[in-house]
Amino acid sequence: MFKTWRRLVHSSARACNKFEWIQPSGSDSGIVVYNPVARKKTPLILRNNNIVTWYMCGPTVYDSAHIGHACTYVRFDTIRRILTEFFDMNVVLVMGMTDIDDKIIMRSNETGMDWMKLTHNYEKEFFSDMDSLNVLRPYKTCRVTDYIPDIIAFVKKIVDKNGAYVGKDGSVYFNTSNYKNYGKLDLPLTEDDAEKNPHKKSSLDFALWKAAKPQEPYWESPWGIGRPGWHIECSAMASAVLGNNIDIHTGGIDLAFPHHENEEAQSCCHHDTHQWVNYWMHTGHLHKSKDKKMSKSLKNTMNIPDLFKDLTPNQFRMLCLLSYYRNNIEYSDIIIQNAVNALKKIEFFLSDCDAYVSGKYQDGNVDGPKLLKTLEKTRNEVIESLKNDFHTPKAVHAILSLISVGHEMLHQKQTETVARDSASVAAVSSYLQRLISKLGITQSTALKQSCDLSNVLDIFIDFRNDIRNKAIEKDVKDVESLKACDNVRKRLSDCGVDLRDQKGKSLWTIRQ
Repeated sequence: MFKTWRRLVHSSARACNKFEWIQPSGSDSGIVVYNPVARKKTPLILRNNNIVTWYMCGPTVYDSAHIGHACTYVRFDTIRRILTEFFDMNVVLVMGMTDIDDKIIMRSNETGMDWMKLTHNYEKEFFSDMDSLNVLRPYKTCRVTDYIPDIIAFVKKIVDKNGAYVGKDGSVYFNTSNYKNYGKLDLPLTEDDAEKNPHKKSSLDFALWKAAKPQEPYWESPWGIGRPGWHIECSAMASAVLGNNIDIHTGGIDLAFPHHENEEAQSCCHHDTHQWVNYWMHTGHLHKSKDKKMSKSLKNTMNIPDLFKDLTPNQFRMLCLLSYYRNNIEYSDIIIQNAVNALKKIEFFLSDCDAYVSGKYQDGNVDGPKLLKTLEKTRNEVIESLKNDFHTPKAVHAILSLISVGHEMLHQKQTETVARDSASVAAVSSYLQRLISKLGITQSTALKQSCDLSNVLDIFIDFRNDIRNKAIEKDVKDVESLKACDNVRKRLSDCGVDLRDQKGKSLWTIRQ
């Protein structure tokens, strides 16, 4: 009877939104974000003007990160850049690093490698992977093993408040029955569905401190030797650095329950508050076709170095930008090609702008006032899209629309002699370069910055262009010469130099 009643109560509470979100007092950022507690978009209000405290769940370092992780961290890196670069906010980002856990112990036993060395190696690899994706490093990284005293003190305070109890097995469990707001974020389980454990009062209760098993790492505590539970780690570390109220807490959607739900419950109990985190944010999964998600347990992952066989870091970031951060992404050939094409469109247009402004490209019929009016419209659309829950797909589409207008002008056949308008074209090019840089897309300027190499490319491609034009102009096309020119273009593309033949001219641009 009790179990059935609890299920009905929770279902009813969810239906009428019983779990009230409390709007914080502070400074309105002008941004709205989706709020999983309120079940709608709400204003992003910061406790301190232009300062964002942000805790992010990092990896459990027992294995290599895969591209599902890459997707999550690139998406949150984009949001961080938006807050910083577009809205001039000081983001204090703290990342938790789980370096003691059941999976770590299991992998250590399987490999025979000391667990501390194992976690150190995978942590180093993780940040190397993030660097390769141009993901900014956190302000501070917190390793669980560096915060054991803080975690023990955190658990003790909850026990002293009768929010937790020592189970029959010597572990400490959070008492969900004594916490009225359990299920604030999500509660897909009921008493009947939850994993049974004879040592707990309720199947929904979760471990704050795990009693040590033979031959496992352990620490001394008031409840005997043991180690922290997974959920308590993030609560204690985040509280130790950011305090008893945090602006933003993030992770993949799979962390909403039980991890984030349990974090919120135990932290509210510890801090005597109804709302520990003001804004929870979750990303959708990246998954392969027909899979629900990409995960190590499903054995359907792709390591990040293998990703770069398909995509460059810029192309992968564009793939993420083209999808709303809360949505799932199916990693398919179509999605990959859309990202590649979008980035090429931007790169080729910037190359055309450079050629036009420098006088290398004489064609075009640029309507300066119309182009600048379109630029202003794009600026407004981009900002409004980013204010609306960081909707990067709308922002990218606004950018591509601007490029379409500019491209048409640059490649429009002149019907009469018109004055060149390099200033308008330069203004659009400058805006786009700064914009994509702010979104984390690195610009491949290394080769262009070298005057000698740039001149070599100009000379070589002009020579190829002469050969190609003469092969075409002959009464009978010189097929062999044209094949040789195509082969040169392919080999240059393999080196990251894209070549386009247009109206008897050849233009080049550099990919990352």
